[in-house]
Amino acid sequence: MLVSDALTAREVDFPSLATAGVTDRRPFSTDLFARIKRPVERTDWPDSWKGSYHHDVNSVWPGRTELGYRRAYHYRVGRALDAILQHVPAGARVLDLAAAQGNLSIMLAELGYRVTWNDLRDDLIGYVRLKTDRTDIDFLPGDLFGLPPQRVGRFDAILATEIIEHVAHPDAFMRQLASLLSPGGVIVMTTPNGKYIRNPLPRFSDCTDPSLFESVQFKPDADGHIFLLHPDEWVALSAKAGLRLLELDYFINPLSNGHLKTSYLLPLIPGQLVHWIELLTRRLGPRLRQRLHLQTIAVLVPVD
Repeated sequence: MLVSDALTAREVDFPSLATAGVTDRRPFSTDLFARIKRPVERTDWPDSWKGSYHHDVNSVWPGRTELGYRRAYHYRVGRALDAILQHVPAGARVLDLAAAQGNLSIMLAELGYRVTWNDLRDDLIGYVRLKTDRTDIDFLPGDLFGLPPQRVGRFDAILATEIIEHVAHPDAFMRQLASLLSPGGVIVMTTPNGKYIRNPLPRFSDCTDPSLFESVQFKPDADGHIFLLHPDEWVALSAKAGLRLLELDYFINPLSNGHLKTSYLLPLIPGQLVHWIELLTRRLGPRLRQRLHLQTIAVLVPVD
């Protein structure tokens, strides 16, 4: 079922990877994290490399610290790459937008895709290269929407994780992404969930004047999020951008993320039990799923 009526978006159970009945998908395997090499940290690294390395230490490689953060990161990567695997054949051209330390780019390349890494911070390219022996990742730094179209080209899939909540004009951002798609292409996005029970940030539609994002009411949180999107906003913004939602789903419950003080419990609970509870909450009804999960995944395609 595809949804086009924003008035019913709060009630509907959108198609999801768990309920789509797909039988021929190639599921993402967490074994791919082992393909990301761990470099030896050096004192002469630039600060951007050191910051990226410590982010990777807390999210990519095995460890007993930051258990909720690490599990949440692995789930987010897994859901995003599962969506790519479901909708895009191997060998397709994939853009990893705002790719930072390049973990998704490396894993996409390992899965057989032709990957383009993009980020505003071109100094991170050297750090990404330390983590892989692959030479087939195309590095395209800079403001993608300001580069010559012939240099950028078009993509069969665009992966944009944890970006849209930072931009003042999400509908324009979606249109820009759509302009980079090849015919039949898809956009896969992840972002924090606005319907989560403990979300303190406003709805995007509560502010019609982007300049008001500078006001106290719309000050970004510690992670720089300006707003968080709600289900009906996804429908409306997608339509304005000439896109339609194939899937909209929710994942990462508070226990998985170590939220609501559960971080103190995670070292005491078997990881398999935490994972089982995560899978269980993902299969709840639409209203409960929306309220109990911190993350949203959206798969969008251009309107025919």
